[in-house]
Amino acid sequence: MSLTWLEASADSIFPPIEYAYEDGLLAAGGDLSASRLIDAYRRGIFPWFNRNDPILWWSPDPRMVLFTNDVKISRSLKKAIRTTDITVTMDRAFSDVIACCAAPRQNQSNDTGDTTWIHSDMIDAYNQLHQQGIAHSVECWHEGQLVGGLYGIALGQVFFGESMFSSMADGSKIALVTLCQQLQRWGFLIIDCQVYSEHLASMGAQEIARKDFIGYLDKYCATTMPDGHWQLDLDLPIKS
Repeated sequence: MSLTWLEASADSIFPPIEYAYEDGLLAAGGDLSASRLIDAYRRGIFPWFNRNDPILWWSPDPRMVLFTNDVKISRSLKKAIRTTDITVTMDRAFSDVIACCAAPRQNQSNDTGDTTWIHSDMIDAYNQLHQQGIAHSVECWHEGQLVGGLYGIALGQVFFGESMFSSMADGSKIALVTLCQQLQRWGFLIIDCQVYSEHLASMGAQEIARKDFIGYLDKYCATTMPDGHWQLDLDLPIKS
């Protein structure tokens, strides 16, 4: 079976996800338009490619997910949440968060992997989705400085996580816990984490079969949710 190449046009559609290779690679080419990205995520597909390479589209099996009510908060993290002077916001600094996620990680804690794929084309695409109220960020602040956060997109009641960063102990963990708490209140069941990482597994994420993941998308992405910038409830344990 040969790799499907997409044209940069609206009538160039993704192949069935069952056509993906063993490593999850499904197709190449196409574009990063908002309509293409939204269609991809609804189908359980996401882009992941290095700068100057063709756009690559993936749908791995199994899929790493975090159910919002299954997030694990260790004893030390609970203490940190109680005592920290970190404050958390949503959608206050999306472009700064994605820029930090794209930056080198040598001097940052809680590194979750290589980020060479977050280059200018990807940054522009997700900034456009944010302007449309589809992509969202969580920010952690300490003494006025951005010290942690994450970003992703929301379709219906599914949040598709893209990347996170932390330059201060527990920054990304606090961001993820806060996101889970808020999403639970809004009726979100699941956060897509894409592929396995020890960091996310330690926070409660698990691998599920791709067909089961698609079942969740079929049910929860169809739910109508208002677009727009998000704001945390003021009575969450960590708040702005």
